[in-house]
Amino acid sequence: MVVRKRKKSRKLRGRTRTMGWGRVGQHRKSGSRGGFGAVGMHKHKWIWMLKYAPNWYGKHGFTNPTSVTGKIREVNVGVLDEAADKLVREGKASVEGGLVVIDVRSLGFNKVTGKGRVTKRLKVITEYITEAAKKKIEEAGGVVEVLKQ
Repeated sequence: MVVRKRKKSRKLRGRTRTMGWGRVGQHRKSGSRGGFGAVGMHKHKWIWMLKYAPNWYGKHGFTNPTSVTGKIREVNVGVLDEAADKLVREGKASVEGGLVVIDVRSLGFNKVTGKGRVTKRLKVITEYITEAAKKKIEEAGGVVEVLKQ
């Protein structure tokens, strides 16, 4: 693809139906633009690719497989605080010594993040927790139990 240097009005000569491109839709279909999408990047659009997209081919960077790193599934402390009573009613959490004990692993999460407010005294059992979440739970009179991997 060549960068257009001339004004568009040069191509719209005469304001006729075909603008000088002939009778049966020449300059309309995919042949005039060199194919659909990324067609020709290794052929007739090679110079364009070298100039404007030099990193088009090849692999770039490294991605750790999730089987090694593990997938992080997070929940906010505000959500746990709002759902605490419902979780106790459903038997997914328990009450011990005035604390609502929530094991976030049993709910399908493994990290607690700090968005939201904590009004209840919670005991949260988790693998990962942010500093903000830990601070909010402890300021409300709760306890955080971090499990070792």
